[in-house]
Amino acid sequence: MERIGDAMKRVVNAPSLAQKYDELRTEVMEDPGVQHFIHKHSDEINTEVVNRSLGKLYEYTTASHACERCPNLDGCINVMKGFEPKLVIAQRLIDIDYIICPTKQLEDERRNISKMVNSMYMPREVMEARLSDVDFLSEDSRVIVMRAAKDFLNQIESTGKVPERGFYLFGNFGIGKSFILGALANELATRRIQTVVVYVPEFLREMKQSIQNQTLDEKVEFVKRAPVLMLDDIGAETMSTWTRDEVLGTILQYRMAEKLPVFFTSNFNYNELEHHLTTSQRGEKEPIKAARIMERIRMVSQPFKLGGENWRD
Repeated sequence: MERIGDAMKRVVNAPSLAQKYDELRTEVMEDPGVQHFIHKHSDEINTEVVNRSLGKLYEYTTASHACERCPNLDGCINVMKGFEPKLVIAQRLIDIDYIICPTKQLEDERRNISKMVNSMYMPREVMEARLSDVDFLSEDSRVIVMRAAKDFLNQIESTGKVPERGFYLFGNFGIGKSFILGALANELATRRIQTVVVYVPEFLREMKQSIQNQTLDEKVEFVKRAPVLMLDDIGAETMSTWTRDEVLGTILQYRMAEKLPVFFTSNFNYNELEHHLTTSQRGEKEPIKAARIMERIRMVSQPFKLGGENWRD
C-alpha cells in the first residue's frame, strides 16, 4: 500500500499540481465506500470537508477491506496490521477509525482456543486432532462412542455445565483412543472449557522427580483442579505404591468429591486395570488399595470398549 505522505509528495512534485490533485481527488471520490459514506452523511459533508479530508479518504481507499487484498495476517497491507479502516466524522472532518479485521478475529479466536488445552507429554498429532478426523463409523463400538461424545457436548450447551463423568475408553493398541481424547479436548476448547491432557506414564515419572525440586504439590494441584481432565494410557506401567495412592489416588479423590469428569484411555477394562493396580512395583499385593482407586475411577467415568484396526501397523 502506498504511504499517504508519498502519495501527497507525488502530487506536489508533479509538473501539473492542479491536474494531479484533481486526478487523485477523482480517484478517491469514485471509491464505492467513500461514495456510500458521503451519501450517508450528506448533511455533514460538503466540498470543503472533502478537500480538507482528502488525505484520510485516500488512506481509506488504498487499504484492504474485509481482508479482500490480504493473503493472511502477516501479509496485511494496512497501516495497522490486522485492522481495517472505517470512515467516521470527527470534529466536523472525515477521519478514520481502525477496527479489527475478520482474519485477525479468527486468528485471535484460534489462539484463545489453543490456550484452553494444556497437554503434558502428548504427541502433537493427538493434540491437533478434530472430531471430524476420527473414524467413528467403521465399528459399532465407535458409533456408540461418537454418540456419547455428542451427548456430552450437547449437555454442556443445554445446561452450561460440564457433566460429572467422562469416558473410560479401553481396547487394543493403536486403534485411536488417544486421538479421540485430543479431538474431544479441542472440541471442548471451542466451548471455552479448559482441559488438561496427560500421558500418565511420563507424568508419574515426573512426579517422582518433582519431589526433589519441590514442585510436586503445584503440579498435582494443577492437574486435579482442571475443569476436564484426560488421563491417557493408564495402566501402561506398573505403579509404585506412592504414585498409585499419593498421586493418582489424590487426584481422583478430589475429582470424585468435586464431581469433575475424567477421561481415560487404557488397554485394560475396569476389572483388568484393578488387577493391574493390585500389584505394586515391589510385587506387593494390595487389593484393597486397588479397589479404592477403581471405585474413584468408576465414579468419574463411564466405560466404553473401542474396536477398530491398529492404525500403527
